[in-house]
Amino acid sequence: MAIRHTGRRVPRTGRTFRTLRTLRLRHAALPGAVLVAALALTACGGGSGDASSAGHSAHGNGSTGRPSATAPAGPGKHNAQDVSFAQEMIPHHRQAVEMAALAPSRARSRQVKDLAAQIRQAQDPEIETMTGWLKAWGAAVPSAGHSDMPGMPGMDHSASGDPASGHSASPMPGMMTDADMDELTELSGDAFDRAFLRMMIGHHEGAVAMARTEQTEGADRAAVALAKSVTTSQSAEIDRMRKLLGDR
Repeated sequence: MAIRHTGRRVPRTGRTFRTLRTLRLRHAALPGAVLVAALALTACGGGSGDASSAGHSAHGNGSTGRPSATAPAGPGKHNAQDVSFAQEMIPHHRQAVEMAALAPSRARSRQVKDLAAQIRQAQDPEIETMTGWLKAWGAAVPSAGHSDMPGMPGMDHSASGDPASGHSASPMPGMMTDADMDELTELSGDAFDRAFLRMMIGHHEGAVAMARTEQTEGADRAAVALAKSVTTSQSAEIDRMRKLLGDR
């Protein structure tokens, strides 16, 4: 039996049509699926980052909320000894700086001149630091130009000898008298070198004694730390000056 060709296209079966339609739908849905997956990953990452950031922030706040070991104590953390230490050490340092200022023009030894420069470089900033403490504490600052005793004119005196009042019951250890300073200003050359070393050794020994008292009785951490630094540095300078004096 002959098959007659009609020229018409063979129609697709239902199964073939459904397969093609499914492929088109899947292809069309791919960009959306990728976008959804990307958003999901971003959300997960963002949540983790936020949690991590929050954790670091909380840790940071916890660590910065605590004062560090070297931070100055806040108001109310100092005591009368801290005030006394600053009020007495300021004029004590001023006299050392005054003595050291004579060396460039009067000393003969280069070693003495270098030592004097080192003393000025160390003690000038310490004077500024201690002045800042007294102002912050609302305590009197020793007037410049009165380096022989705390509680000089221009300061609040008290007969009680209370360190916080700016008055000391006894002269500070190691301080030179006016006669000592007059003698030093009249000398030059080797004579100045010997007198300077002898006087500065005694001056430093007084500062070390004051600093040791602050270390045992002071309350302000910054003041106690400075006292330790003074003890270490000036003890080393005492040894150095004794050697220089022994060589003369």
